[in-house]
Amino acid sequence: MKNSIKVERAKKNITQAQLAELVKVSRQTINAIELGKYNLSTILALKIAHVFNQSVQDIFELEESDWDS
Repeated sequence: MKNSIKVERAKKNITQAQLAELVKVSRQTINAIELGKYNLSTILALKIAHVFNQSVQDIFELEESDWDS
């Protein structure tokens, strides 16, 4: 799954650690999500979208390979 978390963090000037604290996960989890190595829950996706005042669809985008999972 593609995501724009890194871009959105840059716009708000917040670190992975700060985002992690806001959504109650580890910095490593945020890093893994940004790298597309972690399939997050709907709740976590909603929390992240809320931090950036965006919709989930604006932050996350399914790739064709996601349909095979």
